[in-house]
Amino acid sequence: MSSTRLGTLLGSTVRQQRHLRELSQRQLAELAGVSQTAVARIERGERAPSIAVLEALLAAMAVQLVVGVEPLDAHLDARIAELGAKPLAERIDELGLDRALDRLTDFPQVITGSTAALLQGAPVPVDALEIALRWRDSERFTRWLERNYGQRWNARWGEFGGVWLEPEKPGERRWSTRYGEIRATMCDELPETIEVRHGGRSYQVVPLVELELTEPRAGELLRRYRDRQLASEG
Repeated sequence: MSSTRLGTLLGSTVRQQRHLRELSQRQLAELAGVSQTAVARIERGERAPSIAVLEALLAAMAVQLVVGVEPLDAHLDARIAELGAKPLAERIDELGLDRALDRLTDFPQVITGSTAALLQGAPVPVDALEIALRWRDSERFTRWLERNYGQRWNARWGEFGGVWLEPEKPGERRWSTRYGEIRATMCDELPETIEVRHGGRSYQVVPLVELELTEPRAGELLRRYRDRQLASEG
């Protein structure tokens, strides 16, 4: 389990237990003796809590953590199966994709990565809008980020913020914005795309065959999805 995934799981658990008890973040923070800011960051998965803080939060809600193990990345198979049972329109809506795209009008871009795979019907997990944009549009993208409360992922701190926004600067090209997380692939020229339509809307996306060749993360998810299909047919 990666620390990022573990932090997300722990945050979701704390949030779920808090909601079950109809507690506000401030109320839980006071019961556990931590700050409300810490609770908020933990629940968003931006900060992995220490064992002591996690135990305090759970104890304040009269529960405790049970630790178990499972085959590496088994959660992905479960997530793919869960997504496969949902209508595509529902998955697009949950991502807030249209809202973000309606505001990304300052520079040309195309949809790539897992987001492009989703729009082509593959039930793969998507946790950010993934786009490809040209290096020469980098300055316009940076100005857009500045206007929309952009914060770049800081791998050293394990959270967004505290590093340069510009894509030219070293680091992962992922940003938190007022419209959700955006991940960018920078290129000299935009890749070839195909058009897909959903709900009366048109999207320019990188084809699945190209995603498998050029996008390692999306390619691995697509191969996992295909393997599941073959196993079920066998």
